[in-house]
Amino acid sequence: MNFVLAWLFRVPWILVFSTGFLVMVGALALFSASEGSWSPWAERQLFRAGIGTLLLVFIAVIPVRWIYSWSYVILFGAILLLVALPFIGIGTGATRWIAIGPFNFQPSEPAKIAVILALARYYTAQSPENMQSAFTHILPLALIAVPFGLVIIQPDLGTSAMLLVGSVAVIFVAGIPKRFMVLLAGLAVLMIPVLWSQLYDYQKERIFTFLQPQSDTLGAGYQIAQSKIALGSGGLFGKGFLQGSQSQLNYLPEKQTDFVFTMIGEEFGFIGNLAILLAYFIILMSILFIAVKCNSRFCRLSAIGVSIMLFLYIFVNVAMVTGLLPVVGAPLPLISYGGTAMLTVFIGLGMVINAAVNSRVSDNDLLK
Repeated sequence: MNFVLAWLFRVPWILVFSTGFLVMVGALALFSASEGSWSPWAERQLFRAGIGTLLLVFIAVIPVRWIYSWSYVILFGAILLLVALPFIGIGTGATRWIAIGPFNFQPSEPAKIAVILALARYYTAQSPENMQSAFTHILPLALIAVPFGLVIIQPDLGTSAMLLVGSVAVIFVAGIPKRFMVLLAGLAVLMIPVLWSQLYDYQKERIFTFLQPQSDTLGAGYQIAQSKIALGSGGLFGKGFLQGSQSQLNYLPEKQTDFVFTMIGEEFGFIGNLAILLAYFIILMSILFIAVKCNSRFCRLSAIGVSIMLFLYIFVNVAMVTGLLPVVGAPLPLISYGGTAMLTVFIGLGMVINAAVNSRVSDNDLLK
């Protein structure tokens, strides 16, 4: 009994309650997106949130030693799924999902978690002397390059970019010397022309539309034009629940997924959007606070990796719907409709809670 109470005392409840708040906001937003009906989106989202909660609790209570030991196996499994995707996957124009009964599973989402765990385990075993050697960082770059390449050929530019940026950020936090980061940045700049030549026509069109959003407001620029109209019309306090004209009259595309933040802004205004961003801020700050308290480098890097993943989700989605980034497929965590992305976030938060309750575990305990 005392063990259970001690475990519950270490749980970051402010993170848990903030997560619950965002899930409820998402359910209400999807209720509005379907014009006042729980079907088809809101009820499915709540069901997925229930499964996600079970996953979160399971991951939070298992020994952190198990997560450490299985990190490479998890990454290997994620890579196998990505390799198999072109053969067993489904999708029109882009093969990104695997059909599992009535559900579609997107392997690229949990691959982000798998890369974070593998990098955290690898760098936990490195000494300060090893960190100064360029050879030490070759394997981590390979661990990133393989899933990155498999995701970008689906094609899925947005997810692959977030996987790459988030992974490199973990390497930076792990303590890679600045001279290597400068070298990597230089290589990235040199690779831009190569990556540009490999982009599909529709991907290039999205970038051109981002640079000149008014050039084709009825075609390629329609989505962002309607998003800005909806956000602007919401004003400070919004038009009211179920009262958004752009969303309820179906002018706003993908209002249940990529543009759900816009729909909330139209109905609840700037104050509603600010409340959501505040909840995200609390979650991110809670994760970073947990990371600072961890004695184990593995737990610290895992928690920071999850925070970076969440931040990229939030930043890319909000920047996209406000016209600060090109339109890409980027869900708003815990709010947008989508099962795999939501479950991935719950898994990541489960890892963070596990790190919080095992903050006293040291690297020596894991390396035994």
